[in-house]
Amino acid sequence: MTYSPVCNIYPALSTALKSAPQVLLQAPTGSGKSTILPLLMLKDESVTGRIIMLEPRRIAARSVAHRLASQLGERPGETVGYRMRGETRISAATRFEVVTEGILVRMLQQDPELSEVSIIILDEFHERNLQADLALALLLDVQSSLRDDLRLLVMSATLDNEQLLSLLPQAEVITAEGRAFPVERRYQPLSAHQPFISEVARAVLQLYQQEEGSVLVFLPGQAEICRLQEQLTGKTDADTLICPLYGALSLKEQQQAIEPPPPGMRKIVLATNIAETSLTIEGVTLVVDSCLEKTAQFDPRSGLTRLVRSRISRSSMTQRAGRAGRLAPGICLHLCGQAEAERAAAHSEPEICHSDLAGLVLNLAQWGCREVSQLAWLDTPPAVAVQVAKKLLTEMGCLLPDGGLTAKGEAMAASGTEPRLSALWLYTLNEEPAQIYYAARLIAALEEPSREGNGNLLHDLTHPSARWDKRAQQLLQAAGQPVRKPSHDPDNGWLCRTLLQGFPDRIAGKRGRSGTFLLANGTGAVTDESSPLSNEAGLIAPLILQNEQQANARILKAVPFELSQLTEMAPHLLKKENRLTRDENKGSWQAWQAVTCGQLIIERKPLAAPSDEVVRDALLSWIREQGLSVLPLNEACEQLLIRQQLANDLFPEQPLPAADNDTLLAGLGSWLSPYLTGVRNQQQLAKLDLYGALRQRMDWSQQQWLDAQFPRHFEVPTGTRIPVEYAADKPPVMAVRIQEMYGVRETPVVAQGRLPVTVSLLSPAHRPIQVTADLKAFWGGSYREVQKEMKGRYPKHFWPDDPANAQPTKRVKKFM
Repeated sequence: MTYSPVCNIYPALSTALKSAPQVLLQAPTGSGKSTILPLLMLKDESVTGRIIMLEPRRIAARSVAHRLASQLGERPGETVGYRMRGETRISAATRFEVVTEGILVRMLQQDPELSEVSIIILDEFHERNLQADLALALLLDVQSSLRDDLRLLVMSATLDNEQLLSLLPQAEVITAEGRAFPVERRYQPLSAHQPFISEVARAVLQLYQQEEGSVLVFLPGQAEICRLQEQLTGKTDADTLICPLYGALSLKEQQQAIEPPPPGMRKIVLATNIAETSLTIEGVTLVVDSCLEKTAQFDPRSGLTRLVRSRISRSSMTQRAGRAGRLAPGICLHLCGQAEAERAAAHSEPEICHSDLAGLVLNLAQWGCREVSQLAWLDTPPAVAVQVAKKLLTEMGCLLPDGGLTAKGEAMAASGTEPRLSALWLYTLNEEPAQIYYAARLIAALEEPSREGNGNLLHDLTHPSARWDKRAQQLLQAAGQPVRKPSHDPDNGWLCRTLLQGFPDRIAGKRGRSGTFLLANGTGAVTDESSPLSNEAGLIAPLILQNEQQANARILKAVPFELSQLTEMAPHLLKKENRLTRDENKGSWQAWQAVTCGQLIIERKPLAAPSDEVVRDALLSWIREQGLSVLPLNEACEQLLIRQQLANDLFPEQPLPAADNDTLLAGLGSWLSPYLTGVRNQQQLAKLDLYGALRQRMDWSQQQWLDAQFPRHFEVPTGTRIPVEYAADKPPVMAVRIQEMYGVRETPVVAQGRLPVTVSLLSPAHRPIQVTADLKAFWGGSYREVQKEMKGRYPKHFWPDDPANAQPTKRVKKFM
């Protein structure tokens, strides 16, 4: 076993693991925390049970397990083993197991006590992988209720100890000093006037030609890797290998990037942030860091995920720089200015804050948690994303009203696949063996989609793929199904029916020009121009990506679909609605019945002589679609809504009905519907008593309270009722002639004194002469200048020297 910095701190770490429920290990990149520490633990006689280490990436998990086993003179599956989706290497002799993705969570679900396990290690925790956050929450629950002897070790080169200690107050912190080899960090900003990839290529070639050793280049994504590979090809010596490294590559291609180059050769490895983790790439002493990454951001409104390119955090820069010092002294060139690097966020945003949480919510329900608040989290899952996930799972028939799992939900959770995929898998298990075979292959194709082909998912299912075959075989064997490939290919109808089980919101109908579609959830989407799918009238598109720079989402994989088939295949997705179309030229309405699937209109039928009820329902749908602006919203209505909103903001203890646009539209059927009886044309709609409808949303006592606290008028000492104009973002205003405010010493207030009223003082000709929010200060100050000017302009009017104590008046001096 090679000496490394973690050897120095192991005695303290071993002692901490005996006394503290959790230990936080902060150890620099290259210090041996993933490759030496496990061997020390295996030799430690005080560690009696099995050890499980969670690695956030499969390529790193496999690499770490192979390296640990080789140092023991063994192969993976003996003392050291690993488990990941589609691949398992463990045996009865395995004491140290490296797991990834959802494997640890599945182990906890099957055996919450983890009776044979003594230590759980969460490696590279700085990545804040969704599964790692979920595993931590479940493990803390296990420690508090089932296993107070279970130990938890959280480690990384860049831990956020302050946040971790706020959640884990009993944890001990161990810090390993020193790196295996020093790394010189350089900074070089790229020109904003040149193409990004061209600038990166120039920096890579310059460093490669000036220094010895192989180069690891960090890029945002696969597309950038392919473009840089094209630019570098032919510009290096014959003894240079250019190796891409990203998750979609085959195991053989990934190994080529990781293994040392042949004798006498160097290599340039082009990688995503997959290479940030516990992964030693042989021969690398030089790193070029683009300082960029692509992260998947889930949009709860559309149910789609978009890729966002952004600056990496300082902790990620540290991780990337550390790759240069794993085997020898190295150099890291960050392609940004040093000041810019120092201004970067300290840590990356956790996945749990911007991910699709359907799988997490399903796991929590399986664990017995009805609400996320029942567990302790580093970052609580966002409420909006949780609600979207619950809605999807409920529509799939997984969740009961109380949040528990249905029988279908139990089966989906036990399958270990993503909820949408497990839904279609369970559906297919009731069919013929041939269809089950292709369903298994379909899941494999959706989990790791191919970038090849023309986008038609049906064609992909018939193409050879060793990766898909391996994953399909695993699913079929687990379900007790034959693995033999059927003699006939799947048909389009079966594929559509199957996809509808997990992707009902991904039905797409053609709109406008070729290749443009509208999804059932209301999102616009497009196919590639060259794709034959662009001419289809309808699609089911399970794989869609939202690009941050484009208005429409991009359809990656889909299958042709006739929308009329929904009547037979999925009638539960259809809804009948009465709608109105307005002829702008004639000002008349045409009522018709629509059969809809979400935002898609599947069928429409004119209604020749609709009843009042039908017209009312259609009118409500039209208003929802067009917005409240089509209603006769006069000033009184607008003032009422503003007053209600101010009341809710200032008096949360006495809530009135919300008056925001979304709430009003959502509740149209209850507050506006009674006022639409007999309304059959635009002229009648224009005469609608909208103020009465809005006011009736409040009961009588609420109306009285609102009028008392936020009066529509203010009575001045002369008896005149002056209107008060309210605004959402500034104080209310009243405009009144200055003579009528004589004797008023304090500024008027509303809302029990919480909201002062700005007074616009007017001349006798009703022209503004002063605006004040402090009458007392005005009378004693700038009034003198106003008095001089007004006396000359309006000599017949009363301009007292002491207005704060003068008699208010509406009259000229002659009639006072």
